[in-house]
Amino acid sequence: MRRSVIPFLFLFASCAPGAALLTDEDVAAVRELGQSYARGFSTGDAATVAAVYADGAVEMPPNLPIRDGVDAIRSAYEAYFQAGAETVEFDMTAVEIDGYDDLAFDRGTWSWTGREGAGMELVMQTGNYISIARRRPDGSWRYSAMMWNSDTPLSP
Repeated sequence: MRRSVIPFLFLFASCAPGAALLTDEDVAAVRELGQSYARGFSTGDAATVAAVYADGAVEMPPNLPIRDGVDAIRSAYEAYFQAGAETVEFDMTAVEIDGYDDLAFDRGTWSWTGREGAGMELVMQTGNYISIARRRPDGSWRYSAMMWNSDTPLSP
């Protein structure tokens, strides 16, 4: 049986001398990253989406190559939006945010209603995401990694 590595990372971090749980302000800041991402995605603003990521971040979308670095992430969203993707509604809901010191994870669900090309029918998709966020030296939080999946099975 496979087990997630994330709880073990945080267990290790919790045993480190001086490790501290996230504050309510930290949790709110990480939650805001998801809300900012959702606002950018909803409005087709690739710069707003990319702004939630740290410079060396990676994004691991389903069925696509990894996007390595904030410039690659921004470029991918620019291409997606320019190809005619239209979002009617996009929501991210954090189910769990936890972590220690300058490392946090955000696990949640998403839902999207929109079109992925001009003239296409309106569709709705739902899924799950997990992200790793790190506190920067200035105290702000940015995603260093994100991946997600869809609840909709792939067509055979």
